[in-house]
Amino acid sequence: MAVCCGCLGAQAQSAITIRMLEARTGKLIETSNYLVRVNHEQTAHANWVVQNEDGTGKLTLPGGVSTLSITATYESAMYVYVNCDSASEKGNPGEHWYDVSEILTAGLVAPNGCRKPRDAAKRRPIAKPGEFVFFVRKLNSFEQVMEE
Repeated sequence: MAVCCGCLGAQAQSAITIRMLEARTGKLIETSNYLVRVNHEQTAHANWVVQNEDGTGKLTLPGGVSTLSITATYESAMYVYVNCDSASEKGNPGEHWYDVSEILTAGLVAPNGCRKPRDAAKRRPIAKPGEFVFFVRKLNSFEQVMEE
């Protein structure tokens, strides 16, 4: 019976709070538009996130998810955002995968490669257990033209 209970516990859903912050100011960007991938799969799960009243996102993961990648997809008439965890990578920045168990037990703040290290340390947020925090920046005019 203990074996069965252990298997059920491993398959239980997990909830993670997501905070998407503007890289320069550290202010929360209120949205539920995220592209979520799990376990190094290419299938996107945009519908797994709902916006909380405070502007954060609530990501509900099915059991068996060990890693995740979250990308900003917020687009409006004026803004397109890109993640800052791979901003220092030239050419084709890769996806960054994060350990779900670490997020659930300790919380995780993704790197802010859009800020200079001296400035980034000043605005380093703290993640609580069950919380994932990542930084984004707006595409500049040149990057927007290149995307089209």
